Amino acid sequence: MLRMRIGLTALLIAALGAGAGCDSTKRSLGLVKTAPDEFMVVRNAPLSVPPDYGLRPPDPGAPRPQQMSTTEQAETIVFGGTLAEEPATPGAQALLDRAGAATADPTVRAQINEDNARLAGDTSFTDSLVFWRDPPEPGVVVNPEEEAQRLSSNQAQGLPPTEGETPIIEEREKAIFEDVF
Repeated sequence: MLRMRIGLTALLIAALGAGAGCDSTKRSLGLVKTAPDEFMVVRNAPLSVPPDYGLRPPDPGAPRPQQMSTTEQAETIVFGGTLAEEPATPGAQALLDRAGAATADPTVRAQINEDNARLAGDTSFTDSLVFWRDPPEPGVVVNPEEEAQRLSSNQAQGLPPTEGETPIIEEREKAIFEDVF
């Protein structure tokens, strides 16, 4: 038992000695001191005082001067600047009037996002992989030949058209790889 412990300890010491001899092992264990590269050291730029000492903090709740209205944002996107800066050409003004730029709804993006989220539902990429078949069409498919025959026999017998069972076409169960190949 004692020999086993001594042998195990000697093996452990030999393994540590062999591992400590490698330069990469020393570096990964943090045994080698690495000095910073003096050419890679960059000094931070000195702090500077803003040129306008008369700036005051904004009043709480006051509108921001750099914030644009929805109409101004649309003009900037379409024409590259506000129409107040440059007089609008007749064509540009007609485009804005027809598009309803003066009466733009500021919540239109939120409404579109909500509608798209409702249409998309909860389907995810994983669901499309797991449930790769298209869902069946809602409702039932009526067999036209048998339905015409049923209606003509009801008419011949003097029965109402709603009498009897409507013949439907039932889809058979598809095999696993039937749609793939």
